[in-house]
Amino acid sequence: MSKRPLILVTNDDGITAPGLRTLISVMNLIGDVVVVAPDSPQSAMGHAITINATLHMEKVIIDGKQPEYSCSGTPADCVKLAVNEILGRRPDICVSGINHGSNSSINVIYSGTMSAALEAGIESIPAIGFSLLDYNWNANFEHCKTFVETITRQVLEHGLPDGVVLNVNIPNLEKDAIKGIKICRQARANWKEEFDKRTNPMGRDYYWLSGKFVNMDNGEDTDEWALEHGYVSVVPVHFDLTAHHAIQKLNTWQLNTKTQK
Repeated sequence: MSKRPLILVTNDDGITAPGLRTLISVMNLIGDVVVVAPDSPQSAMGHAITINATLHMEKVIIDGKQPEYSCSGTPADCVKLAVNEILGRRPDICVSGINHGSNSSINVIYSGTMSAALEAGIESIPAIGFSLLDYNWNANFEHCKTFVETITRQVLEHGLPDGVVLNVNIPNLEKDAIKGIKICRQARANWKEEFDKRTNPMGRDYYWLSGKFVNMDNGEDTDEWALEHGYVSVVPVHFDLTAHHAIQKLNTWQLNTKTQK
């Protein structure tokens, strides 16, 4: 590109999260950065947006190198506000993360990180969600930097199909132990939920959600396989949830309920 691209940076772990600060540092090498991120953690918010409450946004100074805005809403809210109220023009790319923890396989459905990227995709803005397979707040993100920069530069150079965004997950390994980057499909897996039922001092029951992640997919072309075998996984995803392969089958059903004469 002949000029430095405008890069929107967001996340779901909150504006002070170490993963976000790492992502900002890499993006400053590539273009002009504007940060719009939640003022508190918004993990597992999915594509929630704020419609029954007011939204608040405040310009903040954290390291002084780029404009940053703290938003009271969800990751999707952050992208909407950035595009419509802050940037003045469409960003050349939106990057979300680096998430503290995996967003591979079915986790993409629940992820606030990926929902921010998908919101950008809805606006026809190329977007990437980055995640590190380490839930520790003080996780070491240093080995992510090379992969984040490489993938971002490739998207800026080549673009993405309209509405398609990238879901990038990085294994929690030393940089030299990572074998490379693999383009994958989303593994067929889900969570087997468990609820820890307890009773508070007032006698009212409450629940803590827990569970076990179960991978039912033996394919060697999936994100779970790639991550397990030491690769960075890249899955192209989009917001069109239509099961196109089922349309022909459904069209054979007798759905006309009008009385035949």
